[in-house]
Amino acid sequence: MASAVVAGGAALQGSIGFGLGLFAAPLLLLIDPRLVPAPLLLTSGVLTILLTRRDRHGIVAGDLKWALTGRLLGTVPALVLLTVVRGDRLGAAFAALVLLGVGLSVSGWHFPPAPRVLMGAGALSGFMATIAAIGGPPMALVYQRESGPRIRGTLSAYFVAGVTISLSGLAIVGRFGLAEIALAGALLPGALVGFVVSQRTVRWLDRGGLRTAVLVVSAASALAVIARQLL
Repeated sequence: MASAVVAGGAALQGSIGFGLGLFAAPLLLLIDPRLVPAPLLLTSGVLTILLTRRDRHGIVAGDLKWALTGRLLGTVPALVLLTVVRGDRLGAAFAALVLLGVGLSVSGWHFPPAPRVLMGAGALSGFMATIAAIGGPPMALVYQRESGPRIRGTLSAYFVAGVTISLSGLAIVGRFGLAEIALAGALLPGALVGFVVSQRTVRWLDRGGLRTAVLVVSAASALAVIARQLL
């Protein structure tokens, strides 16, 4: 069951540039809470290496330094918070922030990938990813009006480095070790299946509808998190 969940999330991320954590984290928490965040983060790291290689022609290197600086800044307070608060208690706050971003986008507001915007989105992404393995929406909303290759390529390169930062921090606080690596190994086949599936779906989305997919997935995931908190 867990592998099937990861396969669906990996196909989504391979198609629009993010989505594995959004789709899989809530379901994996129900299946086995030990799978989140470190095992899922490690699995997503392998997937993003594959996606970075596939979409490397769309990477904008200049964007990465600002986004990764923000990621590092957002990871540190998340690690401190994890020592005193369970990550699932922060889900509703994260979801509200994502919905706010989607609402601003639909209303016509747009924050282009400028240095300050990228640093802020990277900080929020790093905070969310370290707490709950869900770091895609802040960065994806910044890139929503860009081309498919730029979204997937730059986000994938960002996630490779970002996952490394988050896992290193989790190891420091004792939340990532051999047990988590073994659990990630059980999820990896699903990620590989999803990657293969996305080779087909990505062509369809690049013809139109990518921005809509980004907004719909972001909003749906946020609503799902809020619903889970209320039930």
